[in-house]
Amino acid sequence: MSLDKGLDPRHRTWAGSDRFVPKTFVQPFVRFTRIEAASGIVLLAAAALALLWANSPWSDAYFQLFDETRFVFELGPIHLDESLAEIVNDGLMAIFFFVVGLEIKREFVIGELRDPRAAALPVVAAFGGMLIPALIYLALVAPSRPEAVAGWAIPMATDIAFAVGVVALLGRRLPPAAKLFILAVAIADDIGAILVIALFYTSDLSMAWLAVGASLLVLIGFGQRVGVRSSLFYGSAAVAVWFAMLESGVHATIAGIALGFLTPARALYSSEEFETKARDILDTYPVGDSPEDDEKSDYEAELLSTVAIESISPLNRLENRLLPWTSYVIVPLFALANAGVDFRGTDPMEILTNPVAQGVAAGLIFGKTIGISLFTWLAVRTGLGRLPPNTTWRHIVGLAALAGIGFTVSLFITNLAFADQDLGDLARIGIFAGSLLAGIIGSVILLGRSRGQRVPT
Repeated sequence: MSLDKGLDPRHRTWAGSDRFVPKTFVQPFVRFTRIEAASGIVLLAAAALALLWANSPWSDAYFQLFDETRFVFELGPIHLDESLAEIVNDGLMAIFFFVVGLEIKREFVIGELRDPRAAALPVVAAFGGMLIPALIYLALVAPSRPEAVAGWAIPMATDIAFAVGVVALLGRRLPPAAKLFILAVAIADDIGAILVIALFYTSDLSMAWLAVGASLLVLIGFGQRVGVRSSLFYGSAAVAVWFAMLESGVHATIAGIALGFLTPARALYSSEEFETKARDILDTYPVGDSPEDDEKSDYEAELLSTVAIESISPLNRLENRLLPWTSYVIVPLFALANAGVDFRGTDPMEILTNPVAQGVAAGLIFGKTIGISLFTWLAVRTGLGRLPPNTTWRHIVGLAALAGIGFTVSLFITNLAFADQDLGDLARIGIFAGSLLAGIIGSVILLGRSRGQRVPT
């Protein structure tokens, strides 16, 4: 039920009431979250807060909170001793990557990537958008800072929330097909980032724990085959998979991706079965006021609710439930925990001329723009794909520049690539500068093409 549904107070929830707290805080926030670019705005605010906090008189409290606050949990052979930053990066971000896995599977099953021919163009474009930034980074960093070559994957990533948020702000100035193109490129980019994390940022691999994790994934698949519907079963198994992956040396967030891929994209009941079952239940629904009728109506209503729920795919149910949490809580908290760079006592020119910061920024700005544009052109030229309807090459170049907004996953890879705090801070500065300039350049290119124009939908 929506917050404003109906005028009858009996149909209003607390959140939709005229009381001070929901009217002043809850309802404005719900309206804000309905804005397409809202998650990007929250993410930007969290990153700005981290930077201000880290450079304020209270900076010690910032670093103590995330680096020195520890959580210890022991249960038999299970032992966890993690800082708050590690809880966010290894734990909460696994939920974020689970939602990413759901989005990727949806695109492959029922979305833009289900048709291999239609998927060819964004996949090829995304490959170029990963390859060229990595090469630019290595070209700038390897000769003078060989100890920093591990960060080659940092400028490969595109932040979907930011990039799609900027596209949303452009409104109808862009054709719908162009918006779908950049979304498909970002999804393919996520797949590439996941593979890179799994293949190149895994250390001290424990085959025993990896086998445990793989066995649990098989168990989940078997449970789906035999019709297990218990949320407790799947929830417990998911936590066990996460812990096994954490202990195996493969980054724990890979567990989220694997679980997302395993989530069924089809509902238990088809639309025809739902209609049939719902009508059968409603035909026998009691309309009397006797205690027996009340008891039977409760049973029938619960049965109808179960049928309705099972007529929605688990993928859609989970994505709808978790997306607000990942967009407005988990990812902003990740930005707050990882974007804090202390600039005090540093020489700005020394930072900006450092090869690591330059490599990341140049990879995001030039690598993404050149890589996506060039490989899109090659795909069209060779017949592997064709430009989306009503989309021009200027659209492609502008969207390619916007793909250089690499924030969340770029910061995530930075944590994996650099144990050295100084190298990590230089990479973060490159991410901030590169993402900002990429967003500005992409917006200018797209607005220059479409100022005053409205693209027909």
